[in-house]
Amino acid sequence: NRALFQQIVDEGLLLAEMRPGTAPTPRHFPTRNGIIASLALGVVVIEAAAKSGSLITAREARERGSEVMAIPGSPLDPRSNGCNQLIRDGATLVQDASDIIEAVGQRRTVEVPPKKTIWIKMPQTKLTDAEISKCREIIISGLDGDPVDVDDLIAWCDKPSAVVWAAILELELAGQLTRHYGNRVSRQFEF
Repeated sequence: NRALFQQIVDEGLLLAEMRPGTAPTPRHFPTRNGIIASLALGVVVIEAAAKSGSLITAREARERGSEVMAIPGSPLDPRSNGCNQLIRDGATLVQDASDIIEAVGQRRTVEVPPKKTIWIKMPQTKLTDAEISKCREIIISGLDGDPVDVDDLIAWCDKPSAVVWAAILELELAGQLTRHYGNRVSRQFEF
């Protein structure tokens, strides 16, 4: 990726949510993928189980107005359940490259002048596993099946929003929490 990075330095944009040198951890991936979904004309999910992180990226893309596409698979293969669900929910079915070109070909692109640099200093919150774990416990103990606004949840947890969002993400990836339209979440119970 060094050549790609240099090409971005010479010709494009490097956009990062985390500080340089931040170790990659699973909880950072959805943030990164949300940025990618924001910049892309479309997202193609090739293979995804029912609780795949790729589905979070697809949801982020849909919420940001990007085209969501998926390659179907056998309903007997659990690795295809996520893609098949996306298609059932309205994602564009992809059988070959022409389907992708057709889906994103209608989208408008914005011409951005090259080599513009904008530095934005974002406040940094040091997230600790212990604090996120405690927040997960608070969220699980207080949520039921009824959707709750995330802003209300942040106030109720009395933790920095970054900690609450990290806990929400971990609970969602673990299948214990469901996100709903309108920035709301609810507890997901196993039956």
